[in-house]
Amino acid sequence: MTGSRALVVLSLAALLLAATGCGLADEPAASQGPGDTIKVGAVSSLSGPVTFPDSSAAAKAVFDRVNEQGGLGGRRIEYLVADDKGDPAAAAQAARDVVTNQGAVALAGSASLLDCAVNAPFYAQAGIVSIQGTGVDPTCFESPAISPVNTGPYLNMAINLYYASEVLEHDKVCLFLAILGNTSDAYGGAVRSWTALTGKRLTLDDRTVKPDSDPTPFVLRARNAGCQAVLYNGTEPMAIAWMKVVKQQKVTGVDWLMTTAPYTEAVARALGADGEGTYANAEFEPFTDAGSAALKDWRELMTARKVPLTSFGQGGYLAATYLVETLRGIQGPITREAVTRAFKTLKPVRHPLVGTPYEFGPAAKHRSNRAGKIVQLRGGRWEVVTPEWVRYPGTLD
Repeated sequence: MTGSRALVVLSLAALLLAATGCGLADEPAASQGPGDTIKVGAVSSLSGPVTFPDSSAAAKAVFDRVNEQGGLGGRRIEYLVADDKGDPAAAAQAARDVVTNQGAVALAGSASLLDCAVNAPFYAQAGIVSIQGTGVDPTCFESPAISPVNTGPYLNMAINLYYASEVLEHDKVCLFLAILGNTSDAYGGAVRSWTALTGKRLTLDDRTVKPDSDPTPFVLRARNAGCQAVLYNGTEPMAIAWMKVVKQQKVTGVDWLMTTAPYTEAVARALGADGEGTYANAEFEPFTDAGSAALKDWRELMTARKVPLTSFGQGGYLAATYLVETLRGIQGPITREAVTRAFKTLKPVRHPLVGTPYEFGPAAKHRSNRAGKIVQLRGGRWEVVTPEWVRYPGTLD
């Protein structure tokens, strides 16, 4: 299924379910007085072909700590995390349950392959905002109701391409992509942006990798094409399998660059010497930099709550933190309308974990995180290569 066709399928699923769902007039009152709970929702891929559990787990850790400290004016935060199962119909049903039936005042920490594509129109209609912990689908960055805290895979890829060609100064840059959902067009936009910015073209652009593909023919194709740098967007297990094949096939003289997903301590342990020299792009302050003061609160909270130290966990932590701080500033009842108004008038928020300020506001689309830091596997550990934030000088808009 092509990217555009998949988007049509997802959109139709959302529209059909919206037509049978409850309208705004049928929603329960989403307001809280002293002693009531403040309901916050999330729609995440917790099961299915690709999962993102760390974002909502990290957000829950933030909310639990707030509750243990007395809540917000005596009101506890009730966090409602729904599993979309990687399925459009389940995603639409999950969103309507959290928003319409449960009466959430906002969504925070969501991480899903298709929540945005399916539910963005519904969120806008319902007058609710989503502070996405991990924006994956391109629609996450193109909705007035959604503002992800992360860079996203498309800008992330553009930063990697720019780093490979302009910093590492490679002329033969190759790309291998696993296309999930309706992401192909957005990846294509990142490639076009990089080409317009640098005047360079990819030596290879292969978008036929599947999650269960044997990496061997792709790795050999890169070697035979004389690729100097290869960017691959595989998830943790896919990246591990890929680099194991690189080692087995004794492919040398190539810089291997990954997006954010494989930047985990689990990947570093699994690869060991087989991953030596592999690059990845950190969307937030690199979590393996133990000496970073910016990481102190996040690291201590995640460790205490037994949440894995991952980039996705950073996204959930930030989404929940931005929401909590915004809720603290609301005078009077915390209703969906009050929360939405607060985010639609929100001034840019700086946080030491991020290279650019977080924004929501009244814009029709949002892509406020526009920076990353490059890390590299050295001696079985991820080390920061670029202490300063790498800001992509082009645009994907």
